[in-house]
Amino acid sequence: MRWRFGGRGIASVVVATTVLCAAASAPAAGATAPTVIRVLSSRADLVVGDEAVVEIELPDRARAWRPAVSVDGRDVSAQFGSRFGTRLRGLLTGLRPGPNLLTVRLPDRSGARIRLTDHANGGPVFSGPQIQPWTCQPTATDKQCDEPPQFTYLYKSTDPSKTDLQPYDPSSPPTDVAQTTTDAGVTVPFIIRRETGYQDRSRYRIEVLFQPGEPWSPGAPQKQFNHKLLLTHGGSCQTAYKPTDPPWGNGALTGTPGFTDISTVALGRGFVVASTALDNSGVDCNVALQAESILMAQEHIWDSYGDLRYTIGEGCSGGSLAEQWMANAYPGLYQGLIATCTFPDALSTGQQIIDYALIANYFGVPISGSPATTLAAAQTAPAAKGWTPNQVAAVTGDGEANLPVGSNWAFSANAYFGLADPEQLCPGISAAQVYEPNSNPGGVRCGILDWDYTLLGPRPENVWKAQERRAGHGFAGLAGDDIGIQYGLGALQSGQISPEQFVDLNAQIGGLNIDFRPQPQRMAADSPALANAYRTGLINEANNLDRVPIINLAGPNDPGIAHDSYRAFALRARLDREHGTHSNQIMWQGPAPVIGDPAQLNQGALVAIDRWVAAIQDDSSSRSLPAKVIANRPPDIHDECFDGNGNKVSDGICGPSVVPVYGTPRTVAGEPITTDQNSCHLRPLNRGDYSVSFTDAQWARLQAAFPTGVCNWSQPGVDQQPTIAWQTYQDPRGQAVIGGKPLGPPPVSAPFGPRSAVVGCVGRRGLVLHLRVLRGRRLRRAVVYVNGTRVRVIAGRRLRSPVRLRRLPTGRINIRIVGRTTRGGRIVNRRRYRICAARSNRPHRRRHAGPHRRR
Repeated sequence: MRWRFGGRGIASVVVATTVLCAAASAPAAGATAPTVIRVLSSRADLVVGDEAVVEIELPDRARAWRPAVSVDGRDVSAQFGSRFGTRLRGLLTGLRPGPNLLTVRLPDRSGARIRLTDHANGGPVFSGPQIQPWTCQPTATDKQCDEPPQFTYLYKSTDPSKTDLQPYDPSSPPTDVAQTTTDAGVTVPFIIRRETGYQDRSRYRIEVLFQPGEPWSPGAPQKQFNHKLLLTHGGSCQTAYKPTDPPWGNGALTGTPGFTDISTVALGRGFVVASTALDNSGVDCNVALQAESILMAQEHIWDSYGDLRYTIGEGCSGGSLAEQWMANAYPGLYQGLIATCTFPDALSTGQQIIDYALIANYFGVPISGSPATTLAAAQTAPAAKGWTPNQVAAVTGDGEANLPVGSNWAFSANAYFGLADPEQLCPGISAAQVYEPNSNPGGVRCGILDWDYTLLGPRPENVWKAQERRAGHGFAGLAGDDIGIQYGLGALQSGQISPEQFVDLNAQIGGLNIDFRPQPQRMAADSPALANAYRTGLINEANNLDRVPIINLAGPNDPGIAHDSYRAFALRARLDREHGTHSNQIMWQGPAPVIGDPAQLNQGALVAIDRWVAAIQDDSSSRSLPAKVIANRPPDIHDECFDGNGNKVSDGICGPSVVPVYGTPRTVAGEPITTDQNSCHLRPLNRGDYSVSFTDAQWARLQAAFPTGVCNWSQPGVDQQPTIAWQTYQDPRGQAVIGGKPLGPPPVSAPFGPRSAVVGCVGRRGLVLHLRVLRGRRLRRAVVYVNGTRVRVIAGRRLRSPVRLRRLPTGRINIRIVGRTTRGGRIVNRRRYRICAARSNRPHRRRHAGPHRRR
């Protein structure tokens, strides 16, 4: 069996195409490196579905040995049939749910162990106790909705009128099968195998170029597979308590006549394309559960299809939300992103929708029911309070966009406000199960906040309302408020609204209660929900987002679409705040509503992000990943404006006449465009801060409206903090961890036996390394680290000379050598030494550690 080697960010492992040997010459040195076990398909503690791809790296002395490999005493040596010098590789099967101890033992009694933690195919892995109640599909074989996968075939026709893939019958092949040439230059018939199945209690879908009748194994896939994955994501932000279909394609042009969807473009280039129902924000708006489903799908592809070089995400609207908040909360899931109709996250965006709802309530505009009814009321109702349409637009933030009256704020409120309604009926839940505050307070609350209950946490008992007391528990906490918000402040200061209008609006705006119904008093954020929203990534702070390149596609937010172009700039501003640059985010704009340019959406962006990610992976320097992302951006990939037909108009983003960027009620109130202060710190109300004069009566009303002060936007928001990467929401017993806790570093193997503790004992004056590469490969560059600190960079002719390390610290040291071959392969070798006392040239005698003692 022939394995193709690649890399995967989340696994925190290095996989190389050859072996780097570092032979040490020093007094009394000569022992060799320990055995190392690496889980390649996932972290060792996040294995799913009873199998994992594992690599064993043996010391040089064991090159001709056959190690004994076992799992909890069960011999699995036969599963490691692929051998490359001192590396063995195999698909380890038969794992049991829970801990599995994998042991590699050499004839000299040395070896290594690593504990693999296996999780059921039905989940959970790290998202916490699973959401209940849940209704499985009728064909499920167990309560976790498991079901054997199904396979079907499709093909691309030579008939240009058939833009969609057509059903393919291997027993009766059609005569109009097109040919495709992959990005590696392999030409094959454009035939696709589709796999559908169930993981994490919902459906997944995987498609790949496939030649029926030819073999495919994960160690020897068919030649057209390029070992790259495109993940597609679904829009909106809702909930469903049953399995649903995975989203497919880019979500903006899928099924549009005359356009080939991005998924088909990727398939023709050799990608495997996949999606999970739970990466669809339209049924799962929970960042941890989305990431869990992606991790499970990636591991399944590793185990069943072969190595993955990297993963590119693509999504529009809620799809862009999903990939961007996952890339920040679980960095390494993706190596590149294509984001269209951008939303940074759900909960900072939610503040804008809440503000729209409060403004609508102030003017008496209904936001439920028909959008036409809402829009009609938005055009007429403000007049009853003496407001003109332009004055309302000045408060909502879109006054400079010249949009039809109410077309943005009223339509957005109508489209999105109901997503938080706990009394709505959601898929998988009957009317009798749905929450009602009086008759069924313990029922299912279908809003997105309670879907994220484990992440946000419950409201503290001292703020419970009557319905919570009747239910016997607190509902999911509110992660935002409108305390201190001066609605219309910018419009007041610019003279667009009068002092009386400003005072009355802020005195009467009110807030929403725990059921998202209007209340006269302003709403206050809950603890710990507000802090948890930041730490979990439900509010995307972008603090980890500099590790991935992003191509953002955008067009104008035409009336009735509710996808404001400013949100991509909000994310850009967060990148600038966190990292001092946004060079990893590129904007391609154009006149096509929301998407900018269809040609870039379907193919241009995919080809560009693929080039960018490949260049990052080829970078063998010692730079950090964020630095590599910026340094390896191809020079022709930068902000651009297109004409909507695939033609470049100019460098830089389009002007406001093409893609207007307008604000929100919060930016009018003074919040920066980052718009992620869901609760602001306050400062005293000061009459001298205004460019207008208030009467004493008006000032008294303002004091009553802001008894604790107004927002101080110069400070970070209340409880605002960075997103914590790779959190789990369950303890080892499966109990909920509210707000999450970091998973910690990935488990690594522990050596044992007489050679495991240290490689040798050398004098402190110097250790000499001789670098060589086996199997005929040549080194281009090598970096030497001592105890994690880079001490030497070697390149060119110096690679042929001995490398002397001087002034080493006494005691045990860890030496890591990272090499890069002339063919682009990355190689890592690790050694451990004991530095002897200065006067001693004799090897240090070590006690036998014993097979169960770890160092």
